[in-house]
Amino acid sequence: MEALFTSAALVALAEMGDKTQLLAMLLATRFRKPAPIILGIFGATVANHFLAALVGHSIAGVLTQGWFRYAVAASFIAMAAWTLIPDKIDEDAPLKAPSKAGVFVTTLIAFFLVEMGDKTQVATVALGARFDNLLAVTMGTTLGMMIANVPAVLFGEALAKKVPMRALQIGAALLFLALGLWMLADLQGWIG
Repeated sequence: MEALFTSAALVALAEMGDKTQLLAMLLATRFRKPAPIILGIFGATVANHFLAALVGHSIAGVLTQGWFRYAVAASFIAMAAWTLIPDKIDEDAPLKAPSKAGVFVTTLIAFFLVEMGDKTQVATVALGARFDNLLAVTMGTTLGMMIANVPAVLFGEALAKKVPMRALQIGAALLFLALGLWMLADLQGWIG
């Protein structure tokens, strides 16, 4: 359960103000069809985050050396800093659903591609390396993405005006920092 809840919380907070959340808002305002957009985000996230968690889990299984565990802890601390850098997306760029693909496929492809190398994908790799439960990490990170993006799709512009994105980014950064410091303390034998 720790892997599920930690993954969900970290990704939900890290996603606030992230480029994929901005993409979700953009898709919602352009297409005005929330159901296929939400389903496309869900499908893209499950696929992307399963692969990311699998990479993290595979690396952790191969590299069980102490230095690798320090690298994972350092990656969480680096994620804390990266989370403080706000993302931007070009809202003037044309985004039209291809006539044959439709809103669902457009969302699925766009969201999957935009998530590549994104903060939440990198966090999922690190979480996959940290926890020994690939399914819980994938479910947790997907839940976190949906917690952050479903309201963005449903409430779009109104949400962007009322939610203090900077406070959410700072909260996410503090969670990443706390997890990284906790891992370092555990490696040093200061915990437990």
